[in-house]
Amino acid sequence: MTATERITTDVAIIGGGIAGAAAALALRHMGMAVLLLERGFCGAQASGVNYGGVRRQGRPPEQIPLSQRAHAIWQRLPETIGIDGEYIRSGHLKLARSEADLASLEAYQDRVRDLGLGLEIVAGNAFRARWPWLGDRALAGSWCPDDGHANPRLVSPGFARAARKAGADIREQTAVHEAVRDGDGFRLLAGDGLEVRSRLLLNCAGAWSGRFAAAFGETVPLESAHPNMAVTEPLPRLMDINVGVEGGAIYARQVERGNFVMGGGRGITLDEDRARPGRSAIAALLRQAAELFPALRGAQVIRFWSGVEGDTPDRNPVLGPSRTTPGLIHGFGFSGAGFQIGPAVGEVLAELARDGRSTTPIEAFDIGRFAAPTADTSAA
Repeated sequence: MTATERITTDVAIIGGGIAGAAAALALRHMGMAVLLLERGFCGAQASGVNYGGVRRQGRPPEQIPLSQRAHAIWQRLPETIGIDGEYIRSGHLKLARSEADLASLEAYQDRVRDLGLGLEIVAGNAFRARWPWLGDRALAGSWCPDDGHANPRLVSPGFARAARKAGADIREQTAVHEAVRDGDGFRLLAGDGLEVRSRLLLNCAGAWSGRFAAAFGETVPLESAHPNMAVTEPLPRLMDINVGVEGGAIYARQVERGNFVMGGGRGITLDEDRARPGRSAIAALLRQAAELFPALRGAQVIRFWSGVEGDTPDRNPVLGPSRTTPGLIHGFGFSGAGFQIGPAVGEVLAELARDGRSTTPIEAFDIGRFAAPTADTSAA
């Protein structure tokens, strides 16, 4: 490809989801020159098609420090990106549908007791009195009062717009064809003849990040996954909280306009860029919704959708510096739970780019955990 435009920058970012865009914004606040390259539109893939849950509850303990950092950013959303993104600290209720579920919720509460989530197990008459609109299938729940929800179709592209306003060069519909180490930095070929040279490179390409990691000798077992989502017609206001279930089979919230947004199960792959809802997953989702929320029986669903997310085997992200290539920093593999932590991931990536370290513990997310073990030849 013959270059028709050449750009030199401090940091090049591949991927314009919430993590990449938040990193661009944070880097600009640090005074660094930033070029973000997005193959489609910013916030249009996993960051825009997700359910919109802004929850800390249910995350592995190793994610909680990152999630708590994000929690503080969400509270400052209007001053951070210029809009509130329909963010509401409604509280998050995780339901138990069996005694085994309840035992699991209680065990999780014990594991994270000292991490600042303030979880409360509610059961019996107190549970029924507090949320009388729930169906009999729900037996109890774990309540996290300061979690909430937001509109991903507003928030995710909102970070990209804020980064652009802060001076970042945001290039949409500009796919990266090649990224290589070149001297003391990187050389990228993108779009229709764009050549980029940068000192640092952030790999935030979502479900497509594995190919860029592999190009630098780091293989990650990253798989594409597809959420199964639905939204109903506007209904009378009933539910003002964010609801999930132990095991993750269904999650739901009601927006101010009255529509119920819900998800559960997996969609079907069409190709590497597209997916559609799965028929059996839709049936299971609607059945469970009617069981848990009797007011939805007979409601009209006005839209189903899916998208493309990147999942890791341990459900934790890859976040941190490359093990093979100086100046390369990874931020991907959020496994369907990246929306809430995305703003904090952006700040961490910016810290790593500027300082080489983060103030938030991220050791559990090191890409090296997927490296093939070295053969022991000492006994040979």
